[in-house]
Amino acid sequence: MGRFNNTFSHPNGFVLVGFSEWPRLEMVLFVAVSTFYIMTLLGNSAIIFLSHLDLRLHTPMYFFLANLSFLDLCYTTSTVPQMLVNIQSHRRSISYTGCIAQLFVFLGLGSTECILLSIMAFDRYVAICRPLHYIVIMNSRLCQQMAAVAWGTGFSNSLVQTVLTFLLPRCGQYRVENFFCEVPAMLQLSCVDTRTNEVEMYAAVVIIKVIPVGLILFSYINIVRAVVGIQSTEGRKKAFNTCGSHLLVVVMFYGSAISGYAYMAPKSNSAKLKGKLLALFYGLVTPMLNPLIYTLRNRDVKGAVKKLLGREEQGWSTA
Repeated sequence: MGRFNNTFSHPNGFVLVGFSEWPRLEMVLFVAVSTFYIMTLLGNSAIIFLSHLDLRLHTPMYFFLANLSFLDLCYTTSTVPQMLVNIQSHRRSISYTGCIAQLFVFLGLGSTECILLSIMAFDRYVAICRPLHYIVIMNSRLCQQMAAVAWGTGFSNSLVQTVLTFLLPRCGQYRVENFFCEVPAMLQLSCVDTRTNEVEMYAAVVIIKVIPVGLILFSYINIVRAVVGIQSTEGRKKAFNTCGSHLLVVVMFYGSAISGYAYMAPKSNSAKLKGKLLALFYGLVTPMLNPLIYTLRNRDVKGAVKKLLGREEQGWSTA
């Protein structure tokens, strides 16, 4: 216990360096990030609202999509407001408790998203490869249980990594080389050998990221085989459209997240900038694009929007 308390010695918490080395870039990022954040809030809130309002969207696919949208709302909110405040005020500080909470929540949500995306791939696999048994297999109870497993596993992993990270002594180091608290950036502050923590972190990456990617690949290999066997051109197109949206989200999220570990200990300023931009991409841009990707080519969601707008227009004309 004493070892844990010794790490909380700096009265001002941590300094989030962020993009302070590039002041002109910061001002551009402030405008861009503010815009993206508002779009993220509106887009994901719309998905959640529509999936609950329209009975046609009360299916396993939209149940998981609503979970993903809620997750993305929390995911961006755990880091972006702090970043915008730091850029505007130039304080760039975060308390110890705030840093712990931010790392725990951000890592927990990111881990949950990895598992949730693999569950969504399984849902598409059952829908296309086992269409006659889809309703029986993907029943409401199983969907709720799988969502609970995703959230529980994600935050269990986050709890372990957060505790192990903050047990490390920092010997007065408090400058975090990022715009939010994350495990790789916090490990760089330690004044002892962190190889054990790095091994644990990469093991968690394998379990939380690599294994779900394998399950996604397995699902899509079988999906492609099933789609090739579909005689109807319209049926093939519909299957590819449905799965294409999910696959694009998977590529963006996993690609940027896994690439970010390549810049865990950057040596040069350019490497630091690339690492921070990657973190910004999977922490903000991907959640902002998810609603657009899932809705632009989705007839069900478009129909729900038209139905909602039609009701509102009817209500206005009646009034």
